[in-house]
Amino acid sequence: MIVMKFGGTSVGSAERIRALAERVRERRSERPVVVVSALSGVTDQLVRGARLALAHDAALESVVPELRARHETAVRELLPEGAARERVLAHVAACTEELRVVYTGVNYLEDLTARSLDAISAMGERLSAEIVGAALHALGLPTQAVDARRLLVTDDAFGRAIPDMEATGARVQAELVPELQAGRIPVLGGFIGATPKGVTTTLGRGGSDWSAAIFGALLPAREIQIWTDVDGMLTLDPRVFPRARVIPEVSFDEAAELAYFGAKVLHPATIKPAVERGIPVRILNSLNPAAPGTRITRDAPGIAGEPRAIAFKKGISVLQISQPRMLMAHGFVARVFDVFARHRTPVDLIATSEVSISLTVDQPETLPAVQKDLEALGDVRLLPGNAIVSVVGRGFLQRPGLAARLFSALRDVNVLMISFGASDVNLSCVVAEADAERAVRSLHHEFFKEAAA
Repeated sequence: MIVMKFGGTSVGSAERIRALAERVRERRSERPVVVVSALSGVTDQLVRGARLALAHDAALESVVPELRARHETAVRELLPEGAARERVLAHVAACTEELRVVYTGVNYLEDLTARSLDAISAMGERLSAEIVGAALHALGLPTQAVDARRLLVTDDAFGRAIPDMEATGARVQAELVPELQAGRIPVLGGFIGATPKGVTTTLGRGGSDWSAAIFGALLPAREIQIWTDVDGMLTLDPRVFPRARVIPEVSFDEAAELAYFGAKVLHPATIKPAVERGIPVRILNSLNPAAPGTRITRDAPGIAGEPRAIAFKKGISVLQISQPRMLMAHGFVARVFDVFARHRTPVDLIATSEVSISLTVDQPETLPAVQKDLEALGDVRLLPGNAIVSVVGRGFLQRPGLAARLFSALRDVNVLMISFGASDVNLSCVVAEADAERAVRSLHHEFFKEAAA
């Protein structure tokens, strides 16, 4: 069996959903499980509505009717008149009414909790899974829409929930496997789950990829396919450099680094469940299905020491903690990291000297509290508005001159921080956001001999 995950652009219109159906039909013999994102732009609209509700903004009045109308239009374009259409229209009406009630609660209480925001954000996938499942069935495929919240069990870290793989595995075997054995194609919303008590959670933005990998690992699947709107993983974001090349095959380690450090085509956590089970992940283009895409495997072929791609991630803040008397003292670094742990704030890069420690984070909402606690340990300086630029490949620690080539390419860019040696597949540095795109184009020219302009 395989898992086929389709992103928002693949379910953005009736025409795209029909194309999705054709991709599923072509692979029907492989017993596919289909995971879908919300219709393109819907999650952003749902979150915008939450903010409007909190702010008592009159613009909120149009959000629910617009969402309902968009989904109803998709239903009417995809489904012929009859009981199936009426059932899905009733589902759209029920979900949007539930959404209206939650918005009203946020508005009256003047409080938007992470739990409420998850309930709101999950509506897009709850709607799309039902619509896509019914549409595929109407187009001749034996599908069954399944509420992913019944399967994906998580903790209660709303907004960034962590799956319970053991509990989820039991539910997958009890509810998903019988659908496959009966010859049906399950259709699930990605990104969403629920606590053991049934409270709706989300895995964070982009979490539909992660959902697909979780279900693929637990079935287990032969392959996990991520259908997106690009031809595969590229040597650089094509929005920055249109002539970037498709990478035919990469290793799990390389793909994980590229995903974490800014490659938009893949959610960073997607790789982990696949790595643990040795399941290949393939990146494919739903708008160009003839393209071979990128295959991600445990040990992809390639030349050690040569970069595979360039990635970058904006929205980075650098925290510098200085305490000459205590930095090298026993337990000081542990106390620094304990602050980040208490505030559930991940660290991307770290660099140390004899008198200071520098770290990068991309979670601005927790920074004020983190900074306050760090000030009890030493002098703290916050440098916002930066970007991490990463060169990703393999065998870097055995490649003389790699760092020299990087700094030569960045000779006209101010580098604030560098991280090398912690990983054999990544050489990263921090630059100002304003310099990021110029930096990655220069690096692409250096390592892939393409003009930077």
